[in-house]
Amino acid sequence: MIDALLLDLSGVLYQGAKSIPGAANAVERAQRSGVQVRFITNTSQKAREELLSHLYALGFSLDSTQLFTAVDAARDWLQTRKLRPFCLVHENIVGEFSDIDQHDPNAVFLADAATGFSFENLNRAFQLCMAGAPFLGIGYNRYCKSGDELQLDAGPFVKAIEFAAGVEATIVGKPSEVFFREVMASTQVSPERTIMVGDDVFSDVEGALRVGMNACLVKTGKYLPGDEHRITGDFLTFDSVVEVVDFILKHRD
Repeated sequence: MIDALLLDLSGVLYQGAKSIPGAANAVERAQRSGVQVRFITNTSQKAREELLSHLYALGFSLDSTQLFTAVDAARDWLQTRKLRPFCLVHENIVGEFSDIDQHDPNAVFLADAATGFSFENLNRAFQLCMAGAPFLGIGYNRYCKSGDELQLDAGPFVKAIEFAAGVEATIVGKPSEVFFREVMASTQVSPERTIMVGDDVFSDVEGALRVGMNACLVKTGKYLPGDEHRITGDFLTFDSVVEVVDFILKHRD
């Protein structure tokens, strides 16, 4: 029986400005049933408050403490260690790090900077890492979906700096075991009774399986035919989050 439901945002609950059909109602049904629901994301082009406002506008009901973002995890990681980061991030989340000293950087944080991924910025990140600065990455997501198009996500740029500087990034979002365990701890539910639902077979599904959770791949968002065969392990596949909730509630009954 499933007692905790972890939901990726973009591609699972909504795509751009539109909710996945039936998603808001499905999540509400899960919440009413007593299932612990958490909303988790590597999205790093929107600030936390913007993400919450977007979810509310689409009809999702949640407390702010139920939202776990990789950007929050990165800020906490840097503050705990009193580091001064060079933040290669999207302009929309620059303010999330405004209370952190970034003068004379001694660390690097790389998220989805979009057009900020210039040679100058990537080269600066490379040089800092070569000089020994800790390297923090938002995640290994390979691509994301914007509108009807697939676009490069932060993962390829994280890998580029790792390769060039001969370093390994500390990943703060999915598929980081630390990130998943932090979310699970908030539910007080064991991994065996928790399920992660995502449209990314690597960061969402494979990452969840590695920490002992159940996992489900949905055929919305950036899902491509054949994704379910790209990893090993036992996991579910459904057309959308609506069918996932139907399955969970049926088995709870």
